[in-house]
Amino acid sequence: MKARSILAVTGVLAIAGAAQAANVAAGRAKVEQVCSACHGLEGISVAETIPNLGGQRERYIETQLLALKSGARQNSMMNNIAGQLSRDDIANIAAYFSSLPGAGSGTVSDFMPTISKTNVPFPANHRQTFVKYFAANFPDLKQVRHYYANPVALEAARTGKPLPDGSILLAEVYSVKLDDRLELAKGPDGIFIPNQLVFYSVMQRGAGWGKDIPAILRNEDWNYAAFAPDGKLRPRVNNAECFACHKSQDAESFGFTTKDLERYAQKK
Repeated sequence: MKARSILAVTGVLAIAGAAQAANVAAGRAKVEQVCSACHGLEGISVAETIPNLGGQRERYIETQLLALKSGARQNSMMNNIAGQLSRDDIANIAAYFSSLPGAGSGTVSDFMPTISKTNVPFPANHRQTFVKYFAANFPDLKQVRHYYANPVALEAARTGKPLPDGSILLAEVYSVKLDDRLELAKGPDGIFIPNQLVFYSVMQRGAGWGKDIPAILRNEDWNYAAFAPDGKLRPRVNNAECFACHKSQDAESFGFTTKDLERYAQKK
C-alpha cells in the first residue's frame, strides 16, 4: 500500500474512533431511503454481486463508508453515495446493519419498488430515427458499445445545452469477434468488431420521472432501463446501480458520453 493511501486510511480510522453514540433508528430510516436499494432493508442484498451487510461488524462498515466518502477507497458507485452521507449518517447506518442477524449467502432481497420501476419504453426504431454518435471498447468485459441519440438530445448537444426532457441515449452492447490469434478483433479505426448483440442500455429523461427516486440516488428526471435483444426488459437488473454510477456525471446531463455527443453534433 502506498504511503498516501496508508495516511488516508489512518485518518479515516481516527475519525471513526471519534464517533459519538449512533442512533440505530435513524440508521434504519436512512437505509430504507437509500441503502436498501442495493443492500436490502434487512441487510440482505438484492444480488449476489452486492455484499450482505446484516450482522457485519459496526466498526468495519463505518470505516469502509468513511474511506469511500474520503476517496481513500475507490468504487465508482459508492464514492458517489458515501460522499453525500454525513458523519452521523455513516455511524447510524453502521450501527443499524450491525444490529441485524446475518443472512445466508444464497438469499437476496427484492428491489426497491421506486427504483425497479422505469418509465423508459424500448425505442424500437432507433436505427431509423436516432443518430449513431460514438463507439467505445470495453476490453475487461469483452464488449463494444455503439451509442445512439434521438433528435431531442442531438439538437440540445448541438448548442451545448443540458439534455432536456424527451432526450434518449441508447447503447447497443455487443460481444466481440475474435481474430485468428483468438484475441479481441479490431477494425481499422481501433474499435472492436461486434459479434452478437447482448443487450440494449437506455437512459431517457421525462418530466417528473425523478420525483419518487431517493434524493441521494436521483439523477434529476432521468430513468434507466436495460432490454434484451428482443426488446423486452431484462430481468433482475438493479437500476439503483445505474443511478449511483451516473450520479457523478451531473454536470454532463448524467451521461458518460455527453461530450462525445456534443462533438458529433457540432460537426454536423
